[in-house]
Amino acid sequence: MTTHTEERYRVRPRVWIGLVIYFAYVAVVFSVQKLSGIPYTDLDESGGNLFLGAGLSLIIAAILLALTTTLLGWWRPALFDRHRAAHKWPIIAPAIMVVALILNLASTDWGAYDGAFFAASIVLLLVGFTEELTTRGLLLVGLRSRLPEVWVWFLTSALFGVMHLINAISGQAIGATLQQVMLAFGGGTIFYILRRVTGSLIWAMVLHGFWDFSTFALGRGTPGPLFAAGGFLEIVAIIVALIGVAFVIRGADERIPSVAVATP
Repeated sequence: MTTHTEERYRVRPRVWIGLVIYFAYVAVVFSVQKLSGIPYTDLDESGGNLFLGAGLSLIIAAILLALTTTLLGWWRPALFDRHRAAHKWPIIAPAIMVVALILNLASTDWGAYDGAFFAASIVLLLVGFTEELTTRGLLLVGLRSRLPEVWVWFLTSALFGVMHLINAISGQAIGATLQQVMLAFGGGTIFYILRRVTGSLIWAMVLHGFWDFSTFALGRGTPGPLFAAGGFLEIVAIIVALIGVAFVIRGADERIPSVAVATP
């Protein structure tokens, strides 16, 4: 198996590169959504609103991120860890989140969906690819070139939460946005644990995409009686993750050393 030491990147990983990619992603998504003229609170009114106000920005961001990752030569370290975490039990947190996701889908008022809205909703699955590749992918690679793993976890999770502040600028109430930021920090910790335990970011991308799809689906129509149970399990998953994250960080050897840049 090729290790980070043996790899040769087109561009050597640096903290500032990861941060530039993060802020560029936020800027692109915010700009495209702002140009649509559709407030965040109106996304669930129609399939057109959802696609233009959210889906289009994700499509553009996904293309730009794929190009950026290819040009940097960072696909392997962005998607895969060198070693899986020694402690596997923290996978309980993502498992609880999966149960909450199923409850969310079971509580969704599917009768309130039409074909156009459902099609636009499917595009939202891209958020798992874009936000994970940005934070726990490329940003993580940049941070690992310099910082201990505890800071890699904290900063990728914190900046993932801060990313959601743009929803307040797009029309969401500040109180609801701050709550979303805190939940996103917890969710980011769950996705980080999933990466460390499985050794791959791909599972976090999948869970993230379907989680956002399920939570947004609840806002369409009238949610069923299991709605509260899903929200309760989300909090339980976050608490378990905040306890378990120390165990997946312990003994982690994921620092990306300085290596020669690949020649064309």
